[in-house]
Amino acid sequence: MASDAKRLKRDSSQTIDNSADLPLRNFLSWCETVGITLSDKVCLSKEGTVAEYGMLAKDDIEEGETLFVIPRRAVLSQSTTKVKTVLEEGKDSLESSSGWVPLLLALMLEYTTPESYWRSYLALWPDFKMLDHPMFWSKGERDSLLQGTGVPEAVDTDLANIQNEYTDIVLPFIRSHPDLWNPEKHNFELYKSLVAFVMAYSFQEPVEDDEDDEADPNPPMMVPMGDMLNHTSNHNTNLEYSPEALKMVSVCCIRAGEEVFNTYGQMANWQLLHMYGFIEPYPSNTNDTADIQMTSVYKAALQGSQSESEKRLLVEKWELLCEMEMVGDKGVFIFSQTGSLTDTELYATLKVLCLSAEEFEELRASEAWEEVEDEPEKMALAFSEEGISKLKPAWKQLVHGAARITLDSFAGDLEADKAVMDDEGAYGQLSCRQKCALQVRYGQKVILHQLLRMTQT
Repeated sequence: MASDAKRLKRDSSQTIDNSADLPLRNFLSWCETVGITLSDKVCLSKEGTVAEYGMLAKDDIEEGETLFVIPRRAVLSQSTTKVKTVLEEGKDSLESSSGWVPLLLALMLEYTTPESYWRSYLALWPDFKMLDHPMFWSKGERDSLLQGTGVPEAVDTDLANIQNEYTDIVLPFIRSHPDLWNPEKHNFELYKSLVAFVMAYSFQEPVEDDEDDEADPNPPMMVPMGDMLNHTSNHNTNLEYSPEALKMVSVCCIRAGEEVFNTYGQMANWQLLHMYGFIEPYPSNTNDTADIQMTSVYKAALQGSQSESEKRLLVEKWELLCEMEMVGDKGVFIFSQTGSLTDTELYATLKVLCLSAEEFEELRASEAWEEVEDEPEKMALAFSEEGISKLKPAWKQLVHGAARITLDSFAGDLEADKAVMDDEGAYGQLSCRQKCALQVRYGQKVILHQLLRMTQT
């Protein structure tokens, strides 16, 4: 039977594993003030958790139990900050590709205001020094440790976008409201840290199923208590949303002493490192993936062409695929441990690239582009772990070549990485950043080598 969440008790033995942690004690007192309720079966701690703060089960927890409830008034968003009216009035000037600017402006003000309603919550992250996203690494570290993983390119794009967003949108807005923000205090470095904070700790309420699929996503929000839980792909709780409150509910039995985990979604290790600054050690991340650039399949096809006429034909095929919006210069084909996750795009690409000249001319003349796509079930089966090895030889050759091109973009080989992973002493000598990068590289290389084996002709 599910137990009801209770009011937080000031007795630290009920809620805190580390009673000497003053910021945590202040946070829990604040939670009591704002109406956040916590089950007496759990406690917050830095001890016995995978990273920083986390939640532990003090007693056995059954499936379906509510572990805590957060009223909407305790959620920090652009709609609950004290400058919500100012942000609403200026919303047209705050539009951006990220959609995060209003929340970030609110956080800059709340974080630097000693009497802020959210002070005890935000004080859990003094100077945000615990954040170690690759955006805080030197470019040299990113490029050397994460070469081939896709993370350096993603971070470079992020940093350019963050700089442009601050310079073009945030700074003019700050200067137009000198009574609230100060460019010297609310500077780019603080903004960059808060972007990482939002990346790592914010929540985004899902769009209702009956809403338009093309509708804009809900803006991010900070959820005190909800963000104390660490992530794992094999999670044991889930956050539920209602108009009145958010509540964390167990989705399976949790034994006393075990950590209580939430999920941030189906995230590959490179995504976890990029967005959150951590990874799940191999092989625990069942959602791990490896990306193959769409252009790598094209390059593999060009490598196999025998004449200039064949190369010209491939150029025309690629242009058609671009017109069909099946491929793009920055697009990727995603592979997991069980096959492809981009079936439609990969199926169409391989089918078109492997057409004879006569078949291609017929396709282009008839403009029957939709015929390139087959039934979803057929495509899913074709690119499953079992189906890939049974692809047509020409298709397998392209996938094999693209996987090889991708592997060649990494520094070092799989065997070298495995040797370090298996050597406890050598692995222990690595820095945290080196360990994270190694785990990301190794997981991706394993998937790519598996793909090589399945497509060997």
